[in-house]
Amino acid sequence: MAFGRRKRDKDSDDRVAAESAVGEPPTTDADADEPDGPFDIEDFDNPEDATIARLDLGSVLVPIPPTGQLQVEVNQSGAPSVVWVVTPNGRFTIAAYAAPKSPGLWREVASELADSLRKDNAKVSIEDGPWGREVVGVGHGVVRFIGVDGCRWMIRCVINGAPQTTAILAEEARKALLDTVVRRGEVPLPVRAPLPVQLPEAMANQLRDAAARQAQQMMAAAQAAMLRQQQPPPPPQPAPEPQSIERRGADGSAMQQLRGTAN
Repeated sequence: MAFGRRKRDKDSDDRVAAESAVGEPPTTDADADEPDGPFDIEDFDNPEDATIARLDLGSVLVPIPPTGQLQVEVNQSGAPSVVWVVTPNGRFTIAAYAAPKSPGLWREVASELADSLRKDNAKVSIEDGPWGREVVGVGHGVVRFIGVDGCRWMIRCVINGAPQTTAILAEEARKALLDTVVRRGEVPLPVRAPLPVQLPEAMANQLRDAAARQAQQMMAAAQAAMLRQQQPPPPPQPAPEPQSIERRGADGSAMQQLRGTAN
């Protein structure tokens, strides 16, 4: 359920009122074949409402499951590139890409993903989901791709999990995807270009602190290795002098026992 009042809610109310005025049965959400979401930021009367109960990642605003935790991947420049939602059943990520106004990009991308999985010797199947085709690859684990075409954007959801938990994980991802909001922006971008990911300030600070600590640890380890290389090897130690070993029994040495017997 999306938080905040959206423009399409108002349009739906106006449509129901008009249908009632002419004596037609009102159209309900149950009559629709397609899911209501994900949404565009423009669907909201107040864009700030889209930030309620969602993680604002700049180009996408994603609801996080109660058991979800975040795992951030960064590119070579240190900027966040992928944000994974990790649950006890696996992990999923929701990202947006630039697309034409007309739908159809996901169909092309799905075909390419299926071909790529086959080249990696994965077992590939195409399944029908709430938004159309879903690409599933089975290898060491299970990966599922879900796509949604929007106006000037396309969402791709990637799901990774173990075979025994993949069904539950897919439902967690679909529930989050259903209430995701896309903030496309007005900057012209090539088709298929990923929309930029921007972390909330608190998360960005934590990421910078973690990167700084890791850099310090790596520098300290490198300095310690350099010092070990600069230290001269220890001088050779003289071999120990051979020592006679005297075996003793319960009544003294073997020679003493022999002398005692001779007497």
